[in-house]
Amino acid sequence: MTTQFEPLLEPIRTKGNVVLATHLNPDGDALGSLLGLADILELMGKRVFRYLEKPVSQLYSFIPGSDLAETGLDDLAEFVRQSGDDIMCIALDCGDRKRLGKYGPELLKIRPFLVIDHHKGNDGFGDFAWIDPKRSSTGEMIFDLAAELGQAVSDKAAYALFTAIVTDTGSFRYESTTAHTFDVARQLVNLGVQPDLVSRNIYDNFTAERLQLMQRVLATLEILHDGRIAVILVTREMLDQTGCTMEDTENFINLPRAITTVQVAVFLKETAEDMVSVSMRAKDTCDVADIASRFGGGGHRNAAGFRAADTTVDSVWQRLFPVLQQGMDH
Repeated sequence: MTTQFEPLLEPIRTKGNVVLATHLNPDGDALGSLLGLADILELMGKRVFRYLEKPVSQLYSFIPGSDLAETGLDDLAEFVRQSGDDIMCIALDCGDRKRLGKYGPELLKIRPFLVIDHHKGNDGFGDFAWIDPKRSSTGEMIFDLAAELGQAVSDKAAYALFTAIVTDTGSFRYESTTAHTFDVARQLVNLGVQPDLVSRNIYDNFTAERLQLMQRVLATLEILHDGRIAVILVTREMLDQTGCTMEDTENFINLPRAITTVQVAVFLKETAEDMVSVSMRAKDTCDVADIASRFGGGGHRNAAGFRAADTTVDSVWQRLFPVLQQGMDH
C-alpha cells in the first residue's frame, strides 16, 4: 500500500488531458474530490473530463462544477481519441476496480491509471496509487496534492474540497478527523468557504417526500444485541410510495448510529430486484471495514459497506447479523 504521492507527480505534471472518475453512487467526498481536482487541473492548463456513471444527485448539485460532469461513454471515447498518448486517468475515493461501475474496464484502458484514496481495503490497483487510510477523506488528500504541485486552490475548488471533508468526517465527528483535517478546513475557509452554506446544502435540503421516506425507514428500526446493534431498511416499495430515489436515503444511517448504546448501525437497502446494498457505521472498537470485507466490500473502520446480488434483504441480514455479533464480542 502506497502512502506517498511522489509517484503521481510526474504524470500529473506532464499529461495534458485527464479523465477523472470515482465510485458508483458517489458521496460527498467522491464528488467533492473529483470536482475540486478537476478545477485544480484546469487551472494548470489541462483538459479534464469529469466522468460519472450517472448525473450528479440533486443533493450535491450545489457543489461548484457539478454541472460539468459527463456521463456519456461516446463522449468519453471521443475525449480519449482526441488526446492520443497525452492522457491519464485518475480514480478518486474508489476502493477497488469493481466500484468504478459498468464502464470501469474502459476507464482502466487509459494509461497511466492513477488512484488516490483513503480506504483501508484498497489494494492499490492501477499504475500508480496514493492510498492513505489515516486521512479523513480523499478531499483532504487533494488539498495536499495541490500544495505539492504548487497550484493555488480556487474558491470553487475550496467549496468542493470542504464538502468532501465535511461529509466524510460526519461534520468532523469521526475518529479519522485529525489536527491536519482542521488545518486544511481552516485554510479552505480562509479561501472563502462559508461553512454554514455548505452545511445548509448538505443537511437542510429535505423535501417533504424525503421526510416521509425517513418516517417509513425509521419505522423499521430494530435495536438488538443488548442495544449495541441498530438496523434499518428501505425497500423499493417505500421509494415508490414516496416518489423518492435511493439518493434520498443519504445520511439516514446516522440516525440509528446516534442512539447512545448503539455501537454499530446497519442500513439494508433493496436497490434493485434481487440486489441489496448494505451500509454500516460504527462507534468504539468494532471494525466494520473488516466485516464488510468478508462479504466482498470494504471501507473504513467506522464506515463501510458491501453489495450482494441474487438475494433478499432478509437473507443478507441472516448472514450478516451473526458475523456482526462475533465481531463486536471479540
